[in-house]
Amino acid sequence: MKQCTHADALPHPEPEPLGETCPECLRNGTHPVQLRLCLSCGHVGCCDSSPGRHATEHHERTGHPVMRTFEPGEDWQWCFVDHVLV
Repeated sequence: MKQCTHADALPHPEPEPLGETCPECLRNGTHPVQLRLCLSCGHVGCCDSSPGRHATEHHERTGHPVMRTFEPGEDWQWCFVDHVLV
C-alpha cells in the first residue's frame, strides 16, 4: 500500500489559515465548491470541483505537498505528490 512520504516533514503545529476562503476565487468573482488548507503555509484554496482548482494550482506553483480539508465536520488530508490520503 502506497504511503505519504511528506507528512513527517510538515510543521507542527499546522499553520494558521491565511484567510477564510479562497483568495483567488474572491479575486476572480467565482464561488469555491469546497476549501482546502495547505499544511505547509496556510494557503486556503478551492478543490478540484471548483472552476479554478486553486488548491491544486497552489501545489503546482509552490510544491507544497500536503493539504487538508477546510470544511466543517470533515477530517482528512491529501498528499498531492504521492496521490494518497494521509
